[in-house]
Formats: sequence, C-alpha cells, structure tokens
Amino acid sequence: MDCVGASSPKEFPLGLDASLEEEYFSQSSLLQDFTSIPTIDKAWTFTSDGGSQGMFSISQPNLLANKKRRYILPCHISKESTNAVSFQWAAFPIEMSNVAMMIPSPSGSKLLVVRNPENDSPTKFEIWGPSLVEKEFYVPASVHGSVYSDGWFEGISWNSDETLIAYVAEEPAPSKPTFTTFGYKKDNSTDKECGSWKGQGDWEEEWGETYAGKRQPALFIIDVNSGVVRPVEGIGKSLSVGQVVWAPSREGLEQYLVFVGWPSDNRKLGIKYCYNRPCALYAVKAPFSKVEVHQSGTNAAKDVSPIKLTRSISSAFFPRFSPDGKLLIFLSARSSVDSWAHSATDSLHKIDWSFSGKPTPDAKIVDVVPIVMCPEDGCFPGLYCFSVLSRPWLSDGYTMILSSIWGSTQVIISVNVISGNISRISPGDSNFSWNMLALDGDNIIAVCSSPVDVPAIKYGSLARKASAETSWSWLDISSPISRCSEKVISLLSSRQFSIMKIPVRDISENLTKGASKPYEAIFVSSKTQSRNVCDPLIVVLHGGPHSVSLSSFSKSLAFLSSLGYSLLIVNYRGSLGFGEEAVQSLPGKIGSQDVNDVLAALDHVVEKGLADLSKISVLGGSHGGFLTTHLIGQAPDKFAAAVARNPVCNLALMVGTSDIPDWCYAETFGENGKTNFTEATSSEHLDAFYRKSPILHVSKVRTPTLFLLGAKDLRVPMSTGLQYARALKEKGGVEVKVIMFPEDTHALDRPQSDFESFLNIGVWFKKYCK
Repeated sequence: MDCVGASSPKEFPLGLDASLEEEYFSQSSLLQDFTSIPTIDKAWTFTSDGGSQGMFSISQPNLLANKKRRYILPCHISKESTNAVSFQWAAFPIEMSNVAMMIPSPSGSKLLVVRNPENDSPTKFEIWGPSLVEKEFYVPASVHGSVYSDGWFEGISWNSDETLIAYVAEEPAPSKPTFTTFGYKKDNSTDKECGSWKGQGDWEEEWGETYAGKRQPALFIIDVNSGVVRPVEGIGKSLSVGQVVWAPSREGLEQYLVFVGWPSDNRKLGIKYCYNRPCALYAVKAPFSKVEVHQSGTNAAKDVSPIKLTRSISSAFFPRFSPDGKLLIFLSARSSVDSWAHSATDSLHKIDWSFSGKPTPDAKIVDVVPIVMCPEDGCFPGLYCFSVLSRPWLSDGYTMILSSIWGSTQVIISVNVISGNISRISPGDSNFSWNMLALDGDNIIAVCSSPVDVPAIKYGSLARKASAETSWSWLDISSPISRCSEKVISLLSSRQFSIMKIPVRDISENLTKGASKPYEAIFVSSKTQSRNVCDPLIVVLHGGPHSVSLSSFSKSLAFLSSLGYSLLIVNYRGSLGFGEEAVQSLPGKIGSQDVNDVLAALDHVVEKGLADLSKISVLGGSHGGFLTTHLIGQAPDKFAAAVARNPVCNLALMVGTSDIPDWCYAETFGENGKTNFTEATSSEHLDAFYRKSPILHVSKVRTPTLFLLGAKDLRVPMSTGLQYARALKEKGGVEVKVIMFPEDTHALDRPQSDFESFLNIGVWFKKYCK
C-alpha cells in the first residue's frame, strides 16, 4: 500500500495525552521563571580606601548542562552614615567555570581558587592578586585527589602571614593489582600500561550518601611561594579529618593546626545530614614551621601524633579562635551523638588557649551556650547552627555572630563568649528568615526572605545606646542578584503567609513539658481568598525527621503556590528549633505522633475555614515521604493526591540496605535504639520495623500517588519506594506513577531532575486536586 502523503497520528511522550501535554507546556514556562532566580551562596568583604569591597558568590541552574552556573559579583560598599549605606555593583557578574572553592586570605589581598581534577588529572591551585593570577600550581593525583568542598569535611585555612594554606583533600588512590595476558604482574605501579588492566583490590568503607567514590579525607599544606605540598604526618587511617584551622602562632613555639576528626575503626555510617557521628577536635604540628626546620637540624625527636583536645565531650566541630588567640570556641552535637537522633539541639563551648608550650588533652571545656531543653514562650529555643563564618567576630573580640533556627524561622544572634549572653539581632517582629552572609567590620551583610518574598540583601548596623545596651538597625540594599520576571513578581505579590501555633492533642502524663507545647505550621495562601471558596491545599512535610521547614524562600514551593494552591508546611514535634525535649519526643513514636501532628494541623486550618476537605493533597520527601505514605494509608479518605520523593516506606527493607541502619533503630526503638542496634537484624526487630512502616497500611490506600526516586540514593534506597509502588499497583484501584532518575542521589537536586520533579508534581496535583 502506498503511504506517500499520509499523515501519521501524533505521538505523545510516555504517560502524556493532548490535555496533559498542554498542561506540561503551560506549567513548565512558569517553573522556568522560578528556576532561573539566582541563589546567593556566600559573601566576603575586604577593607579598602573609602569603604570596603564586597564579593558575592551566586549560583543559577544550567538546565541544558545539568549543573549549576557559579558567578562572582563584586561591589564597593561605602557607609555614608548610620542610616545610609551604598552598594555600587559591578556591571556584570564573572562566571567561575569549574571552580570548586574560593578562599580569600586574611588581609583580603589574595584569593585562592581551587579547580578540582577530572579523572586522574592534577588539582589546580591559583593565587590571585588584585589584578592578575600571581601563581598557579598543579598537584598530581599521586599526591592527593580532589580538595573537599562538601561543606562538612571541607576546610581551607590560610596562616597569619599568608605563606601557607592548610586544606583537606582525598588521599591518593591506593595501588591496585595489575593483570596482563600472562596473569598477575609483580612490581605493581599506579601507572597505566598497554596490555594490562587494573584490578579492584580491597573494598574500603565510604561515608555513605553523596560520598560514593570519595576517598578518605586527609590533611595537606601547600607553600604559597614554592607550590610544595606536604601531607600532615601522624594522623592514622582510622581518623577522617576536616574543618582545619591554624592555631594562633607564638614566637619561638611550634605551629599547630586544629582540625575535626571522625573515628571509623570498623563501619562508616552515613554522615550527610547526620550530626550523631562522634567527632573531636585535635591539634597537630604543622609542616614547614621554622621551629621544625631548626629542630630537624639538631636531630631532635618529633612527636607528630595529634593531640585530642576534647576527650570529655562526644562531639566537637566548627573550631574558631577568638581574635586575641586566647580562646578556642567550637560547636557540639553531643545531644545527637548521645541520643542517636541524627540531628538535635547544639551547644557552644570554649577552651582556654592562653598557654605557653604545646596543647594539652586535659584542657577544661567550658559551656558557653548549653543545650536548651524546654524554652519559655518567645525565648531563645537553643542553638541550631549548620555553618559558622571563618571570622564571626565583632571588633570587641568576644561577640560572635551566628545564624540559628528559632521555631520556624532562621534568625541572626549574637553570643558573648565571656558571659554567655545571647541576643536576637535580626528583627524580633519579623516572621521572615534571616541568614548571615558576611561581616563588614561591626556591620552585618545578611539575606532575608519569606515563602512569598525572594531573597533580599540587608545591611545591619550596630548602634550603642547611652545605657550601654546595643541595638541593630537594618537597611534594605538594592541588588541585581535576586531580580525575577514580572510574572513571578505579580504572582508572589498576590500571596501571603503566616506562622500558626498548633496545639498538641491528647496530652498525656508521659509527655515532657517541651513535648506538650504547641508546634508550628507555615500557611501560605492567596491574599484575596474568599472564606466561602478555598483554594486547593497542599500539605508539605519535611524529611529528617529532625529537620525543619523554614519561612525562607523556596523556588519550588513558590512555584506550587503560584499555581493557585495554599500550602500547609508542618513542623511536627521532633522538628528542630523548639528545644531538645520537643526533638526527643519523637524517636520511638514515628508513624503515630508525627502522623497525628500533621492531621491535627490539617484539622486546624479546616476548622478555620482555610481549606476544603475535598481538595487536599500531600507532598513529602524522605521522612516526609514516610509521613505521606503513612497518611494516605491511615487516613485514606483525606487526600485527593499524593507525591512521595525517595520515601521511607518499609523500614524492614531499608535497615539492611541504607547507609544509616542506626537511624532505623533510633527512630523505631527510641532510647533503646542504641542498645538494640546490630548489623544482623533479628526477626523480632524486622517485625517491629515493619509495624512502624507505611507498607503496613498499603491495602487501605485509595489516593493517586506519584513516586519520584533516585537510583543512586544510598540513604533511602529506591527499593523501598519501588516496593510500595508495586504493592499499590498489585492491589489495583489506585493510579500510581513512578519517575526514576538514574543518576540522582537522595536529594534529587540535579537541575534537570529538580525541574522535571516539580513540573510533574504540579501537573499531578492539577489533575487530581483542581
């Protein structure tokens, strides 16, 4: 039959029809507008004539390349008066291609730029001056691998005279067996040769999620003048190192480095998002020191073993020295380590460093900010810090500026490390979230945002009153960084948000005071919503469970809100920011207490006339996915649609495949999790895990559910979500859709995966929850 001129029917992508394709097209255009909004990652300031210089690191997804573009945008800062400051921005940002890290020197006269290698090529170190690249050095893979830039093991520190840089990098690749057509080759080498291939050798433990393929973090020093690199000696293989800083130098005494060490004699459990891994501060002698050179000439014996500084506490990280060099300040997650909760309330401590001689392991550790168990209403809820500036000090030398979680918001606080006094210095009447970027003398450069307001730069100035009290004034800074399309501006201007207090239902005598206090939910809605007609509602649930959803801007949630949905973002008990008793109330009660908290929050907005019971959907990832799949099973008539991102659906399956089997024990058995833990899980434990899991209720589910899974997820392996989805399909009567991202880990945060995920979420909710 002659088919010339015949038109074939249009073929749609798998899972789409004509109406869905039109919805994809419409929503993708809006999502693109939100996705393209830049993110402010970091900032630095340097003193200069007539003011100071600022440098902002910003990023933006590059969807076609499936990676982030990173830029530097410089500015000149001139403070005209207490109530006026001017930021003069460069005309265009500068793209920093293939840059892993940028670290200014203490004086601001030099900038270290690190470019990590691809495959076995060298690591490149560049030393930039004010107008040119002054030096560049190539460090071969035989010396070390990539420099760690992960935000946790990561540590790069200039010494005080800017001649040496200490840093953390992957140790060199171990030698592996070589084979040829004749069999095993003796005299093994690391070089590749024709007619041979490398075997695998012994398998080594890794630090789990996001660290697959990463070798042990080790400590190195590079001489800025010569480019010579030396490893720091004496640190054993059982210690993973990170967060290195130079100790204050003293004339005639040896130079020391202080670093964080994580022991790993046997099993390395996943460390990403897990602050419950024991760690300590260590001091070790630095190579290249003048004292070392002098002693080597006299053949003096050198004790290179690191000194453990924090023997009496189970966790110590983010070491910082006071400006006068007399105090070593550090954060601790001892509550996490001791309780096995993966994250909990932090504490701040200090060690006296005003000694002559070498550091001692017997130094007294003094509490600066203790763990807050149950905060009074409106008062400081405890420390929850996930980063600390390299130089967080005001000019008085004892006031430390930190960003910390306070309920459902992030705030900026000051801590007097002498007295322990704490002050909230971001506006106390603001429900926005504030994050400190840099200090400019005694002024603060911060970014402020809300669920309906894109990030904006703020400049905080310290004002001293006659009563010796201090206050802070905050100025708005005009910036080209967070500009967005007119469509986005218009849509966001029509939205509003509030933070609701949700009373705890069914308070029992067994609950602590902190666990009996109201928890919070962020409610995002239209400004013009009628009380008679409610917009469809999405319940949004964070993972962890010991994490928090902040009142900061989220491009993906702002996109969903702009489609016409109200959002109920629940910080159920067990979330961070509400005191330690609230955190510790959840382990042992997952699948019940957290589920009931979400249902109570939902009932709260329904009773207020803010939501229609027939138009409610639910979205969650990780433990939020655990709650999502629990909710559609335990309350099968409540939800019109559901989306689960890498959800925990079956703890009995997860415990044997996850990089954090201890999490399964801690959250299932509570305070008995640590004593119950074993790699050889018993049948009794497997039964307990199953009974805590959403899959127990799968037969009752009637809600159409979309699953978004990362094939390289080591935290919640895709098998648990896939098993649940297959069980739903087997049961029948429920529409199930699965999207698998073959190269993604737990966060599903590669630009293309994030974009496709939220486009499908928007279309899924539009289909079932109009």
